Amino acid sequence: MLELVEVSKSYGSRRAVDGVSFAVPPGSLTGFVGANGAGKTTTMRVVLGIVAADGGTVTWRGAPMDAVARRRTGYMPEERGLYPRMTVRRQLVYLARLHGASPAAGRARADELLERLDLGARADDQVDALSLGNQQRAQIAAALVHDPDLLLLDEPFSGLDPVAVDRLTELLRDVAAGGVPVLFSSHQLELVERLCDRVVVLAAGRVVAAGEVEALRQERSRGRLRLVVDGDAGWVRDVPAVRSADVDGPTAVVETDEPQALLQEALRRGAVHEFSPLRPTLAELYREVRA
Repeated sequence: MLELVEVSKSYGSRRAVDGVSFAVPPGSLTGFVGANGAGKTTTMRVVLGIVAADGGTVTWRGAPMDAVARRRTGYMPEERGLYPRMTVRRQLVYLARLHGASPAAGRARADELLERLDLGARADDQVDALSLGNQQRAQIAAALVHDPDLLLLDEPFSGLDPVAVDRLTELLRDVAAGGVPVLFSSHQLELVERLCDRVVVLAAGRVVAAGEVEALRQERSRGRLRLVVDGDAGWVRDVPAVRSADVDGPTAVVETDEPQALLQEALRRGAVHEFSPLRPTLAELYREVRA
């Protein structure tokens, strides 16, 4: 497990990361979300030792993150860093060999990743001959070619078309299913909600929400319910247990701390066709915790 405890980093008078604490368990896909400048990239760079933290600890499997652990980490930076005049396959094999793979093993792994990311036909093209989306896929393959024990990806879905997004989603799920903790940043909150087990939300360098996506949605539901009855539901506004109500004919969206009292009143008045909790989407949760 990757764990950060009270990690801080300042640049002059600006505190980019301010007491950040969270964990990425084995086999989990964790979304790292926040506005531009929230501290996501700086946090990843601290984990990788690219920049030194001013305070706090980063541990991997219960021990301080060290050079050995970092060599077994796959990382895709926000700034892409492949050699533009080298062919895609040759570059991936080179990177695999830097991590100890034989030429044959490196080529086999490179070809496997290129096929999965729909780049097999471009394997012998130079990187600078690829479209930006294909360069992005090649960069993702570079982060995975040495079969890392930990994977950090900074905006991996940026610039990808829907088919490429689906391919990368399948690949990341398979990587996580093999027990690898995966942390990736993204502004595509619908994608994070669909893909991730867990989420960490940063705002101004601080963690404002962290945990399992469904648990956070449930926690933030605040007693919001959808009620559908026969006839007009305007009567819900007069129920003492209801804090607020938005009524549209037979449908009402309400906030209440006493759902059973509301349900009993609805049943007393007639048939109830729906009585269900309304949990916020990740986008709604994100806007709420940043407010």
